[in-house]
Amino acid sequence: MHLDLVPVWTVILAVAVFMYVLLDGFDLGIGILAPMAPGDDARTLMMNTIAPIWDGNETWLILGGMGLLAAFPLAFAIVIPAVYFPLLLMLLGLIFRGVAFEFRLKKTSHRHHWDLSFFAGSTIATFFQGVVLGMYVEGFTVTGRAFSGTSFDWLRPFPLATGVGLLFGYALLGATWLVMKTEGELQRWARVRAIVALVGVLAFIVMVSVWTPFLHAQIAARWFSTPNIYYLAVVPVVTGAIAWTTWRALRRDADYLPFIGAMGLFAMCYLGLGISLFPYVVPYAITLWDAAAVPSTQMFLLIGTLFLLPIIFMYIGWSYYVFRGKVTSDVGYH
Repeated sequence: MHLDLVPVWTVILAVAVFMYVLLDGFDLGIGILAPMAPGDDARTLMMNTIAPIWDGNETWLILGGMGLLAAFPLAFAIVIPAVYFPLLLMLLGLIFRGVAFEFRLKKTSHRHHWDLSFFAGSTIATFFQGVVLGMYVEGFTVTGRAFSGTSFDWLRPFPLATGVGLLFGYALLGATWLVMKTEGELQRWARVRAIVALVGVLAFIVMVSVWTPFLHAQIAARWFSTPNIYYLAVVPVVTGAIAWTTWRALRRDADYLPFIGAMGLFAMCYLGLGISLFPYVVPYAITLWDAAAVPSTQMFLLIGTLFLLPIIFMYIGWSYYVFRGKVTSDVGYH
C-alpha cells in the first residue's frame, strides 16, 4: 500500500498556475494598457508600479511547467506537442516584453519603439495564453497515449475567443492594479479603463459559460444534472456578486477593493474550470491518476518542492511588502 500523492501534486500545480495568472496577469495588463496611457510620464509611472516585482512573478510559470513534467509526465508529453506553436509564441512574447521593459528605461532615444514592443509582447503573450486555455478546455485529439491532432488545432473559434477574453481579463487586473497603486489623473484614467475591461470580462464569462456545455456532454452533465445543478449554482451566484461589488467599488472611487474583486473573478472562473474538467489532466482522455509518475518519483520531487514553496511565498510576499503603497512620479527604477 502506498500514499496517493496525486491530490497533493494537483493542488501544487493548481496553485502555481493560479498564482502565475494573477501575478503576471496584472503586469501583462499594464503592457496591454500602455499605449492608451495619458502621456509618456503616465506610461513611465505605470511601468514603475511593476518594475520591482514583474520578473519574479514568472517564477510560478516555471514551477507549473516543470511540475507538470515531473509529476504528470504523460500529460506533459501529450499537451506540449498539442500547444507547441501557441506556447512558442507566448514565450517569445514574454521575452520580447522583458527586453522592451529594460531597454525602454535605458535607451530613451528610442523609447517610442520600445513602448510599442512592450505592448506587442504583452498582448501576444496574453492572447496565446488564452488560446492555450481554450485548447485545454476544448480538449485534445489523443490516440492511445499520444497527441494525434495537427499543429493548427488552435486555429478554431473557441481558443481564439478565449485568447481575446484573456486580453480583457488581464487589462482588468492591470487597470485595477493602477487604481490601487496610483493617484490623481492616472488613477482616474485607470478607473475608466477598468470599468470598460470589466464589461468585456463579464461578456466573455457569459459567452464561455454558455459555450462550454456544448463542447462536451461531460461538461453539460457536470453542471446541469441533478443534484449538481443545485449546489453548483453557488458558483455563478458568487461570481455575479463579486462582479457587482467590483463595479460599485470602481464607481465609488475605492482604491483596493477593485483589485481584490478582479482577483475574485479570476478565482471563480478558475474554480469553474476545475469543476468542469476534474479529474482529467488531458481533457477528455487522460485522468490525473493515469498520467501520474510513479509514487517514488512523486515523493522524491515533493520533498524538494515542499522546501522551496515556502521560500517562494516568502520572497514574493516580502517584495510586495517592501514596495507597498502608492507609487508617485518621484519614484524611479534603476
